[in-house]
Amino acid sequence: MSRDRSPRRLRRLDRSALTAASLTALSLTASGCVVVHGEKEVLPATTRAEAAKALQQFTAAYNKADEEYDSSADADHVTGALGDIDAARLKAGHINNPDGNPGHSPLELSDARFTIPKKAGWPRWFVADAHGNKGGDLRWLLVFTRNALGDPWQAAYLTLVAPDDVPKFKQDADGWAEAVPANTTQLALTPGTLSQDYATYLKSGGKSFAAGTHTSEWRAQRAAGTKPGLATQYIDDPLTNGDYAPLALRTTDGGALVFFTTRRYQKQTAAAGAAIPTPNDNVRALTTGEIKQSLTMEFVSNQVALDPPRGSDGGKVKVLGRIEGLTSAEGS
Repeated sequence: MSRDRSPRRLRRLDRSALTAASLTALSLTASGCVVVHGEKEVLPATTRAEAAKALQQFTAAYNKADEEYDSSADADHVTGALGDIDAARLKAGHINNPDGNPGHSPLELSDARFTIPKKAGWPRWFVADAHGNKGGDLRWLLVFTRNALGDPWQAAYLTLVAPDDVPKFKQDADGWAEAVPANTTQLALTPGTLSQDYATYLKSGGKSFAAGTHTSEWRAQRAAGTKPGLATQYIDDPLTNGDYAPLALRTTDGGALVFFTTRRYQKQTAAAGAAIPTPNDNVRALTTGEIKQSLTMEFVSNQVALDPPRGSDGGKVKVLGRIEGLTSAEGS
């Protein structure tokens, strides 16, 4: 089972390591533009106007990439889990439709709200919450990040959640939100280990996560997936480094809304005399090797969860939304 060591991924990690040490940020004050040390000063991640511009640029690039099935069209506007999912989707689309997407329908995002944390250090990030013309009444939650002042804003996370599930965020007098440290011990589960905790839960169960579509029901679907003559195995791994790092915002109840990433391997093995079910065109486009008796698929998944304060009534993490995508497959 392969790890993501593509040149694009390695460049992102190198850039993150180099910029985190000694970059500066610009702070607008009443006296004008003042250069300050971004790794020390507590500053809003961006302005609301710049956040709105970043969302517009992402949407335009996303639509161009989708229409042409060309990942280079939005490569500068996506990263992390969303970048992996999007690139694989466009690659499969281009293989199956080299002239472009015959079913393209532009994404339109409206009623956008921006939650911008005030924090020190890189990366800087913010959350855009918008209504989309796809996905019914669900709200589109996008997390934009950047590792240096001169970098473009890139969408690292995308999840869709019910409007009533979007929590209220703690804000200061100027309307800036509070970023929650990944290593905090004030929550039911530490944000920095939430990816591993979720992977462990999917394998073994437990009491840390509330029952729901992406927890108990997802485990039940997996258990029911094995059929006579066909065995299905799952391996879930945490993804926590670089552009896959979990990001958390303080909610008004003292908890946090946490975005995090996992990777899943799903292997189907056919018994002697049986066959692997014929995969669809997109799976075949991303598959290397010949599918004889087994097919191993690799997925990247990004989740958003409500992590309550430690010791609160109930005290279980609620996974609100999950979007995943096949990134590669191998037949044997």
